[in-house]
Amino acid sequence: MTTGPLLKMAEISKRFPGVVALDRVDLDVAAGEIVGLVGENGAGKSTLMKVLSGVHRADSGAIAIGGVPALLHGPADAARLGIAIIHQELELVGTLDAAANVFLGREPHRDGLLRLLDRRRMEADTERQLARIGAPIPPRTIVRRLSTAQQQFVAIARALSMNARLLVLDEPTASLGSGEAERLHAVLRDLRAHGTAIVYISHRLGEIEALADRAAVLRDGRNAGVLPRGEITRDRLVQLMVGRAIEQAPQRPRAPAPVPGAVARMQLEGVRTGRYPAAEVSVTVNAGEVLGVAGLIGAGRSELAEAICGVAARRAGRVLLDGEPVGIHSARDAIRAGICLVPEDRRHRGVIGAMTVRENITLPALAAYSRLGVVRRTAEARAAEEIARMLTVRAPSIEAAVATLSGGNQQKVALGKWLARRPRVIVFDEPTQGVDVGAKAEIHRLVRRLADDGAAVVMISSDMEEIVAESDRVAVMHEGRITGILDRAQCTPQSIMRLAVA
Repeated sequence: MTTGPLLKMAEISKRFPGVVALDRVDLDVAAGEIVGLVGENGAGKSTLMKVLSGVHRADSGAIAIGGVPALLHGPADAARLGIAIIHQELELVGTLDAAANVFLGREPHRDGLLRLLDRRRMEADTERQLARIGAPIPPRTIVRRLSTAQQQFVAIARALSMNARLLVLDEPTASLGSGEAERLHAVLRDLRAHGTAIVYISHRLGEIEALADRAAVLRDGRNAGVLPRGEITRDRLVQLMVGRAIEQAPQRPRAPAPVPGAVARMQLEGVRTGRYPAAEVSVTVNAGEVLGVAGLIGAGRSELAEAICGVAARRAGRVLLDGEPVGIHSARDAIRAGICLVPEDRRHRGVIGAMTVRENITLPALAAYSRLGVVRRTAEARAAEEIARMLTVRAPSIEAAVATLSGGNQQKVALGKWLARRPRVIVFDEPTQGVDVGAKAEIHRLVRRLADDGAAVVMISSDMEEIVAESDRVAVMHEGRITGILDRAQCTPQSIMRLAVA
């Protein structure tokens, strides 16, 4: 029996056209240990895990599991070796139910000639695993009907049901609230106590500090350092990640109070959503203001955003811009009115992965770069270059497909495509989900810039620190209703949580 690490990755290198994603990277994890893996977007974390899962083949280097060399030709090989990976972009089949997703590819069958699926066993085990992580989702629920957070729990339940020796989680709490994240951490600690080796990738450095036994840091595809438990602090992690201290943006000054009698930029009057048809939302957002929207997962925040922006139909209510009602029956109507949405699910709804950075950034304002129906490529490229440079999008060029970028850089493209339209109202749904500390600061500066330029900004976030720091006022939701609105002086994590569980 080996006394070495359960996982040992030695001098792993991987190149893509124009990019060295990994350059002789080492990583080891012992049984019963949680190793935090951190780095800026594009540092190589997800690529390293895709090599471990068999999605990518390393150009050079070696992998050993339990001291035995491992040849990974695909995800099936990784699964046979007891490796379970939950990728940042969830890999679930939306048309199947939760139980079918948990057992996909390894479905149990009943005894007998017909070898029928053992649905009872699938549903019972799925229910048990979901209950274990505090997610009471009916096993027969179709996955596409679940929220992003609920889909994350299904993916975690799938990994747990495999009794993996090595569990890798890539940004597992990016779409979870604090309560859900704490439940997940309790599960991980229990798994660690029973000998599971865990790699935990997160941009929430406080989680790494609280959870990890060691922290391994990548920078530009290389090892930047390893910190033992006693040396893991946010400052040390940031320094290793970026090679310097992150300049903290000055705290946002309070937006000026609206002039008495002035009309709000956007007013919602009695808006009802499909998920909570009996709950009305009425709220105003002023030009130059950042209105934070907080609440627990399932509170109806994303559904409200989709109703405002025409992605989902409103059951009732009106949207007014500068005091005038606007007819919003589709996303096209909202965009024409100057209301833009940066959705939570950037991969499927925020960007078009097969299109280039240039095409994604300029798509919403393509008419501005066209003459007589013909796109002026020079003007289009110039505008895309300027926005990509402003947002420090890390890509080989603006002609790179967005699907080849890291998650954080995809998010920047999803944000940047609205800049050319100078929106009157912009709604951000989890704007910094899965984004590293440097990119997060850049996005916060962008939010402030949009407000300073006169836009009304609605920012939905599960990150309590972000909500408190970046909002002028905070509207707290519970079961489709706004239970309270806090001004900046009243806004604390405690006051938000009291209203969130009302």
